[in-house]
Amino acid sequence: MLVLIRRVRRASIAAAVAWWVLLACPAALAERVEPAPKELAGVGLTEKLDAQAPLGLTFADEDGREVKLSEFFRPDRPVILTLNYYRCPMLCTLTLNGLVDALKEVSLEPGRDFEIVTLSIDPLETPALAREKKQNYLNALGKPGAGEGWRFLTGRQEAIASLASAVGFGYRYVEEDNQYAHPAAAFVLTPEGRISRVLAGVLFDPKTVRLALVEASRGGIGSPLDQFVLFCFHYDSTAGRYAPVAMRLMQVGGALTAILLGAALSALWVRETRRRRAA
Repeated sequence: MLVLIRRVRRASIAAAVAWWVLLACPAALAERVEPAPKELAGVGLTEKLDAQAPLGLTFADEDGREVKLSEFFRPDRPVILTLNYYRCPMLCTLTLNGLVDALKEVSLEPGRDFEIVTLSIDPLETPALAREKKQNYLNALGKPGAGEGWRFLTGRQEAIASLASAVGFGYRYVEEDNQYAHPAAAFVLTPEGRISRVLAGVLFDPKTVRLALVEASRGGIGSPLDQFVLFCFHYDSTAGRYAPVAMRLMQVGGALTAILLGAALSALWVRETRRRRAA
């Protein structure tokens, strides 16, 4: 009976955390007026765009090697950062599965165009567990060469808390259930380690992920079409996707109209010149 009660309580906590995902973005948090359950006190996302991640922090990689966070930041390569824990019963799996599903549809390659760093928020988890999880998600992703571009880290409580605080990831250990209450999100960081975008939730639109990476790289990756789209669109954190900017679309439309009109007038001028010469 005691085991059954514990399972019911754990399921309740997991369900509450999943509901909290829907309220994770700043706009939704601002509208929330009723108090959160005590298990979720301090849990949520605080959007800290352009905040600097502490790249000097030290963690352990999936092979147990001591590494600095700065090792995964390279010129022209943005970084996707996720904070999870590897024994999470539900939400972390949903988040990482959602990320994998999106990246399958993105032509950009981890390890070539961008990096992914997944950090466990549980200081008791080990590199061996991180290595097991890494292999599972690499198999699911199915992209050759992604092994060097997706790192699974563990670390000490102080370093974990410092990084989580810097990026606005609020989490809490629920002792009676031996679980962590936490939001679901992927942070897109610039090559210098500044927060460019916060993608909240467990489902990620491939086009949004691609544009977020291109935007964070500041021209380092992506195609001319990507740059054109970013000029005409901006990220709407409420909708969780890039939306058109009316003024910029008008500017582009005006420029195209001027170009077409100029081309038409030039063609008429050339034709008239040739007619007069022939006459």
